[in-house]
Amino acid sequence: MNAGRQPEAKEFYSTAEAAKLLGVSHRTIQLWVESGTLQAWKTAGGHRRIAAVSVEKVLGQRRQALSSGFGAATGTEQARLFKVVIVDDDAALLRLYEVEIGGWGLPLQLIKAGDGFDALLKIGEHNPDLLISDLSMPGMDGFRMVNSLRGHPKQRKLNIIIVSGLDRSTIVSLGLPTDIPVYAKPVPFAQLRAAVEKTLAI
Repeated sequence: MNAGRQPEAKEFYSTAEAAKLLGVSHRTIQLWVESGTLQAWKTAGGHRRIAAVSVEKVLGQRRQALSSGFGAATGTEQARLFKVVIVDDDAALLRLYEVEIGGWGLPLQLIKAGDGFDALLKIGEHNPDLLISDLSMPGMDGFRMVNSLRGHPKQRKLNIIIVSGLDRSTIVSLGLPTDIPVYAKPVPFAQLRAAVEKTLAI
């Protein structure tokens, strides 16, 4: 036995190891690396290594969100929750939003939707305070969804933030209202948090 060794105290994980520890897919790990949620580098052989401290940070945020009953407060606490609808056709990215925003410690209730049609149903059901949405989606895309909301008397003043992989000139040419803030993918979570806090005044 190697009594002096502590193999569990790893400094880094492979992509497969990180995915298993966090209970997500390889694609989600890639998204987290691209967004800066996980710190990583590549070996000379091209293999990605994920810093153990960043994996532990995500695990800690998840435990904190679960222990605080994120999105499930009751009584007077429930009245202070701001409802936020998140729209994206990438299920892995929706999970990334959930983990990141869940770790902010803000009074937010997340409601996820996979496309514009789904989002309109959720918005009608929950009457949210804020919509965060992608633009390129199958079925009803973000442009049609936003135009539909802006044409609806009850929802035309809904706060909207766009996070998209499309370039700004394309977004403008396709008619997104110019008063809606747009952020580029991968999701800049630090900027997004500042925008959410400013928009909802929290």
